[in-house]
Amino acid sequence: MTQPLPRLSVPSALALGSVALGAAFASGLFLGRRFSPWRPRREKRLLPPEDSPLWQYLLSRSMREHPALRSLRLLTLEQPQGDSMMTCEQAQLLANLARLIKAKKALDLGTFTGYSALALALALPPAGRVVTCEVDAGPPELGRPLWRQAEEEHKIDLRLKPALETLDELLAAGEAGTFDVAVVDADKENCTAYYERCLQLLRPGGVLAVLSVRDSPGQKTLRDWVTLFLRLLPMPCPHTLEPRLVNHVSFHHNRRTRRPSVCET
Repeated sequence: MTQPLPRLSVPSALALGSVALGAAFASGLFLGRRFSPWRPRREKRLLPPEDSPLWQYLLSRSMREHPALRSLRLLTLEQPQGDSMMTCEQAQLLANLARLIKAKKALDLGTFTGYSALALALALPPAGRVVTCEVDAGPPELGRPLWRQAEEEHKIDLRLKPALETLDELLAAGEAGTFDVAVVDADKENCTAYYERCLQLLRPGGVLAVLSVRDSPGQKTLRDWVTLFLRLLPMPCPHTLEPRLVNHVSFHHNRRTRRPSVCET
């Protein structure tokens, strides 16, 4: 005679654990959607208030801006779309990173008046080189006198053509893996293509900084590429037979409500 099956065919502890795990997952999913750090409301909370004494104090004590660089920044702010350039604290961070890795060659996609290019040039040794890309010849000519005033004009290699053409030319010239720093602040439509080519041009251990990627319609694609690249870090590069390690820095500021700082006066 067959025995009746028990009402519970799995241990009670396992059943309770499964229920608890499901409840935790559902709660995490709900809270993650409700309080996502990528929502604009949450992003604003991460920034100090515009009149924050702490923020002003930090800038007043930490900024060491070259006189020519300061003059160029103030000149740029007077131009149409002048607030689209990187902030003075971002420029100083980039310069410090370049010094830390003893950079000699840098890429700057999106010259405008040359504020970021000059910041990098000041951080490079006398024989250093900054390849900077721009499609409009007007803004760089505004900044050129200040490049000269800082005695850094000889380091800045201005390429007046689409950045993708310049990157392809550098790769064709055999300069892959020879750059120490790359800054991407050009048109956002080609941001993923810039990212891929800069990875080829950067040496292992180089720094890749991408500005305002969260303003871009293609932001998810770029983040997916970064995630994929970081997951592949343990895999050896077939060309160098060593891990291809590149440090990523992402800068973001809302250009419509950009907070003022003491270094803007």
